[in-house]
Amino acid sequence: MSIKPVVVGVDGSESALRAVRWAAMEAAARKIPLRIVHACMPVDGRSPSPMPPSMADTVVAAGRQWLTIAADVAKETWDDVSTELVREYEVDALIRGSQDAQLMVLGARGHGGFAELLIGSVAVAVSARGHCPVVVVQGADVDRTGKPIVVGVDGSPASEGAIAFAFDEASRRDVPLVAVHTWSDPVTASAFAMAPFAVDWYEVRTEEEQLLAERVAGWQEKYPNVRVQRVVTHDHPARTLIDQARNAQLVVVGSRGRGPVAGMLLGSTSQALLHHAPCPVAVVRPDEP
Repeated sequence: MSIKPVVVGVDGSESALRAVRWAAMEAAARKIPLRIVHACMPVDGRSPSPMPPSMADTVVAAGRQWLTIAADVAKETWDDVSTELVREYEVDALIRGSQDAQLMVLGARGHGGFAELLIGSVAVAVSARGHCPVVVVQGADVDRTGKPIVVGVDGSPASEGAIAFAFDEASRRDVPLVAVHTWSDPVTASAFAMAPFAVDWYEVRTEEEQLLAERVAGWQEKYPNVRVQRVVTHDHPARTLIDQARNAQLVVVGSRGRGPVAGMLLGSTSQALLHHAPCPVAVVRPDEP
């Protein structure tokens, strides 16, 4: 059985090269291949607006050049590197590529869309629909070696995959893990507004702390070398996670949580982190469809 690689998508942008550097370090840490992929828009007659041959040749030549540059950058860190140019729409190619990957890595923004957007549509789409964990490399190229991994734990089965991924990363990197659980209950808040003494906040907090402790207990037994700090707050999950991410090398979340629209492929907390986190963000989908 072949070893599944780390796959990173490139489009010639500086953001993509930051993703390549991160992906190369991850592939080296895992001791697995790194595959660099560039997707060219389809140029045949099946495309809605097929390109003239001269333009198609230019697009392909640019893609090959970007792959060469990205490979040179990756080989500064890791030597098991391959490249692939595919004739497919970018989102479709990356989602398909994630089926055979251990990890998909993307830059936060590419060449397309609006420059003022904090994250590109490709990163959002692949994070929502990818078949493996997807890391979107946010923030500047700064050395975060030794800083902890942060994971959001909401108590739902959807966060179990994120917890497993986070423990594995913390163990491999030999860094602490910060497990964050927040609660913000509109029903409880309304009851408190109407009758301030009707809510026993100490009891509520104790229950939430117990929930977090139970969620991570089994993983602490599996990874006894990982030092775990548990953080419980009464706040919006995204706000607390972004705050914790300021001193982290990676923040990990599930793609869906306990929000009101359970069928959404990407929950509001995950989307907020993809837009605003100051460090790379890993989005881990639950095993169930």
